[in-house]
Amino acid sequence: MIDCGEGAQIQLRRSGISFDKLGHIFISHIHGDHCFGVIGIISTFGLLGRTATLHIHAPKAFGAMLQAQLDLFFNYDIGYQVEFHPVDTTLHQVIYEDKSLTVESIPLEHRMPCCGFLFREKPTQPHIRRDMIDMYGIPVSQINNIKSGQGYTLPDGTEIPHERLVTPADPTRSYAYCSDTRYMPRLHEMVKGVSTLYHESTYAEDKIASAEKYYHSTAQQAAMVARDAQVGKLLLGHYSARYDDETILLKEAKKVFDNAFLTNEMQVIDI
Repeated sequence: MIDCGEGAQIQLRRSGISFDKLGHIFISHIHGDHCFGVIGIISTFGLLGRTATLHIHAPKAFGAMLQAQLDLFFNYDIGYQVEFHPVDTTLHQVIYEDKSLTVESIPLEHRMPCCGFLFREKPTQPHIRRDMIDMYGIPVSQINNIKSGQGYTLPDGTEIPHERLVTPADPTRSYAYCSDTRYMPRLHEMVKGVSTLYHESTYAEDKIASAEKYYHSTAQQAAMVARDAQVGKLLLGHYSARYDDETILLKEAKKVFDNAFLTNEMQVIDI
């Protein structure tokens, strides 16, 4: 989960996603609309009998806040461990890694320490061509070797090249989440070529002075980052409440980067 506003556990239930699938929460900064839901989720998980560790990655200052809430509300064993991982919001670095992906922090410029997150899928192995395996009678025991790049030698000495036995692996996917931030002219360098970029788009261009004052971005500025980074698609969000119809933001973004989309609650997007 990326950021965790108030009532997040309610929305998580509405989404139909199993609570057991949530193992890590990444908090961009400690404004309430991005972190007030953490203690609620922790409480709900405890009531549901969770036993797996919940990992929370957030700016260092959040650690003391989190511990104070845990001490205040849970003076007993909640049944599982909550592990806090402080994030240096000034550095672009890998902050988490497992067998399938890495997560990098992206330094942002807001009114308090803030960072975004870049999720990169690790390369997968090529796909075995079952038709070729069957045609040459290659034993199953050789499948892993072939996936790793080897060919196969038939009993008569014929060499079957690796490329004939596989099809290319699926392209790796990447998702960059750029939370509250003013426009950063060089931000595109850190999110270059990602499959999908989420970038806050609080204001339209007529409120660019407000964007600069409050360290937010316009939809057009978000599109400039997407264009310069040559991303696959741009997702807009974090709209100012002044807009009853956010299509004005979408129109301004599309003038710069056409493959842009508005985001809405409970929406599912394929990255």
